[in-house]
Amino acid sequence: MPYYSNNILDEIRSRINIYDLVSRYVSLKKRGSNYFGLCPFHNEKTPSFSVNPEKGIYKCFGCGKGGDIFSFLMEEENLTFPEAVRSLAGECGVELPTVRQSYKNKEQDGIKSQLLAVYRDAAVYYFRNLQTEEGMRAYEYFRGRGLTDETIVKWGLGAAERKSDGLYTFLSKKYSNKLIEMSKLCKYDEKNGWHDMFWNRAMFPIINTGKRVIAFGGRVMGDGTPKYVNSPETLIFNKSNTWFGLNIARSTHKDGFILCEGYMDVIQMHQAGFDNTIASLGTSMTVEHADVLKDYVSKKGREKNVYLSYDSDGAGVRAALRNIDIFRTRGIYPKVINLKPYKDPDEFIKAEGAEEYQKRVDNAENCYLYSIRMRKRKYNLKDPGGLTLFQRMMADDMVLWFDDNLERMNYVKVLCKEYDMPEDDFLALIRKEAARGIKKRSNDPFSPKMKPVPVVRKEKKSAVSTGTRESERLLLMWMADRQDIFDAVADYITPQNFPEGVRRKIAERIFSDRKEGRGTEPVRLLDMFEEPEERQEASDFLELEKSSIPDDIRDWNKAISETLISILKNSESRDKPEPSFKDTIERKKKYEEISKHVFLKM
Repeated sequence: MPYYSNNILDEIRSRINIYDLVSRYVSLKKRGSNYFGLCPFHNEKTPSFSVNPEKGIYKCFGCGKGGDIFSFLMEEENLTFPEAVRSLAGECGVELPTVRQSYKNKEQDGIKSQLLAVYRDAAVYYFRNLQTEEGMRAYEYFRGRGLTDETIVKWGLGAAERKSDGLYTFLSKKYSNKLIEMSKLCKYDEKNGWHDMFWNRAMFPIINTGKRVIAFGGRVMGDGTPKYVNSPETLIFNKSNTWFGLNIARSTHKDGFILCEGYMDVIQMHQAGFDNTIASLGTSMTVEHADVLKDYVSKKGREKNVYLSYDSDGAGVRAALRNIDIFRTRGIYPKVINLKPYKDPDEFIKAEGAEEYQKRVDNAENCYLYSIRMRKRKYNLKDPGGLTLFQRMMADDMVLWFDDNLERMNYVKVLCKEYDMPEDDFLALIRKEAARGIKKRSNDPFSPKMKPVPVVRKEKKSAVSTGTRESERLLLMWMADRQDIFDAVADYITPQNFPEGVRRKIAERIFSDRKEGRGTEPVRLLDMFEEPEERQEASDFLELEKSSIPDDIRDWNKAISETLISILKNSESRDKPEPSFKDTIERKKKYEEISKHVFLKM
């Protein structure tokens, strides 16, 4: 992972005002020395999101998010730390050091850069074609499907000419035949010479989350086949983990992602105001797709739902059931939007409007209950034998889906009420099915094939733990801010008294800085960390105003002694959970000494 020095990060901070950056996403109003607005990271009605341009930091007093320009861009655009640094460095003209690579990796990265340039120019070529007489047919297709000119421009839609070598002729003026062949946008054979992959098609550029064109989809104009053609895989494109529309949807402020079936569905949904819509690329969704989406929907503090909005016909139902099965192996439990009586989202919105569609989103069905309801259709519930098979199928699912007994019981109650089953008898059937092992039912095409990976739920911090963490935060802040406080407590505490992880690293940095006679700027503490969760924890030390600073000198001494004792007690209980009698006596004496000690004098 690239390393960027403090000097480079400080230079970027000096060139990009955090107020200007945040203002692109949040409407801010000045209040005192800070600017306030509605937090972009959680829903709120009263502004609690504060920005301090002088210190170059932000903090939300509602959800606790905070940091600098890099943290903000990481949260808002879902970037890694290196990606955020590169993005902002490019914006303000700061040259970053070249990362050393092996010759092979360097050569491959060079080819990828060239391919991205080829695809960029191809996208420009197709877009310009749309504005010519040759491209009028594709333009009329887009307009006929209800797309506005603004939408066409936003998505960079285009047209491939009827002649089969238009793109090759354009690209060959700038790029070698070898590179054009590697792009797979054109190919050569002895019979036809050089010819384009796409011709006589309406073109959809596929853009990655780095906002670079990496592939295309093409819809034939007329009755030709195949109806849709997608770019083959290249060094820059893997269709098994690429989501169409995620480059825009990743920045949505809505509570989740809506999954549709095709390019046009996604674009029409965005035009209708649902900028959280995405689709897999003309292929079945894969586990890799689910893994990519999990990074967005399972992000701590910004968890999102996944909604399936597939066609309401048989193929759409099969896709929904299959993808539910894939998602739950990754601990994601999507909800299913009911489109009936309409076939697809576009048809629904044109008939009923966006507000009615949003109501369907708000009332989307639990994926497990949807799965049961859809699969129920193949059983004859009027026949006792068919009813028994249906009940066994539900019992099998109870074992496969739920590891937590309480969660399983919640569903048992719902199913027994819905399908008129005695609860005790259904529970007995579940236990029986679990004991004998689940058999894959050959007559059930939708039988789950994959057992979900158990989702580990973190325990909530106790009140004591929360209080100790606050003590650690306060003491570290005071030590970073004031040399006299550091000198007063350094005889009693070391970095080892802080838990391993972010706080110990911060403590080590503060101790190191203070022993060299300098203070520690809180915003520089963020530069020690690249992982979003670690940067978020470190942001606790970025205060927009002076925090918890007593006015009276006696209050200072009391606050320092109480905070110090709290940290030491927690540290010692970690090291020796069951202290000896001698240790207990020594600890008591030390705590009494600290409580009486005068740390700061008049």
